[in-house]
Amino acid sequence: MADYSNPIRVTSIATSEEQLPKPGQQFAVPDLCSATSIVLVVLFAELLVLVMLFSGGTISWIRLGLMSLFVQWVAISSAAALCWSRNWLARFSMVSGAVLAFLLVMLITFAVGLAADRIMVRAEYAVDWQAIGGQILISGIITALALRYFYVQQQLRHQEQSELQSRIQALQSRIRPHFLFNSMNIIASLIDSDPDTAESVVEDLSELFRASLNDAGNQVPVADELDLCRRYVRIEALRLGDRLDLDWQVQDAPAGVRIPLLTLQPLLENAIYHGIQPRPDGGTITVKVGFTDAQVRVEISNPLPPADTAVTSEGNRMALGNIRSRLHALYGANANLTAAVRGEHFVTALNYPIAADVDPVSAVEQEAD
Repeated sequence: MADYSNPIRVTSIATSEEQLPKPGQQFAVPDLCSATSIVLVVLFAELLVLVMLFSGGTISWIRLGLMSLFVQWVAISSAAALCWSRNWLARFSMVSGAVLAFLLVMLITFAVGLAADRIMVRAEYAVDWQAIGGQILISGIITALALRYFYVQQQLRHQEQSELQSRIQALQSRIRPHFLFNSMNIIASLIDSDPDTAESVVEDLSELFRASLNDAGNQVPVADELDLCRRYVRIEALRLGDRLDLDWQVQDAPAGVRIPLLTLQPLLENAIYHGIQPRPDGGTITVKVGFTDAQVRVEISNPLPPADTAVTSEGNRMALGNIRSRLHALYGANANLTAAVRGEHFVTALNYPIAADVDPVSAVEQEAD
């Protein structure tokens, strides 16, 4: 149970300097180096070949093969060039980067077209500049459409990131009003009878608010998040008394393991609010935190409320949904949060990969690809 016999001296929670980046105006090329991207490039290029084949001229296997060979060479070479120059192009503004990418693809089209003309036609014949010009024109139209598509996708990604950042900040800023009022009443009742305990409650409450006002997306060591949870439990224990009991089953965290700030505290708050508070005799909340070579697993179990007790689950669903969004923003499909009834207990299980540094934008882009 909670022990406020000795005042707790608050130490600052170390936070990561990394935060969700704001939308910028830099030109961004999607990752064309992955196998999935290459397959998509090849499929779209072959679709273009079929459209050109049936749009005019003689339909034959030889013509299909030659057109496919030419278009695939241009498509794959352009994808490789854009992949190689992706970081370099990202240094330029939207307009400058788009122009440079466009010129790069046009240069590749010209080189492949000229090489194809020299291979297909004997060297003593003049270069068919008209055919090469037509190839560059078609390639320019397709490239312009592709760049426009990339631009729209980039804006959608930035919009999604802004919405996720707002939802993350909303979750971190959410401290139930009834908890604040109850904490203030506890402090007021303890000022005269036990000023040391009242001071410790104020310090714990201020630390909770400090965390809620921190930057969205920050990650902290698991030990710091558990310390924040214990501060919250100490305050609630003054209100619930012997009705609240905590069973902490926490393994020692490996070095570098971090967790999104204010991830466990809302889950613990739900367990107390929905599982302990409605029960006249209270109960025990079990908090299990374990680590494997690649995963962090957290499990919070609380007893179910009495069957005749009407407790709304709207706040529970909202908290779980917001935490899922935060995990999705940071880890993509590699993290999950489940909640289910097991016997006479409600169990919330959280899994996410061990990673010292996570780029939220990269995780979202990887999941979207």
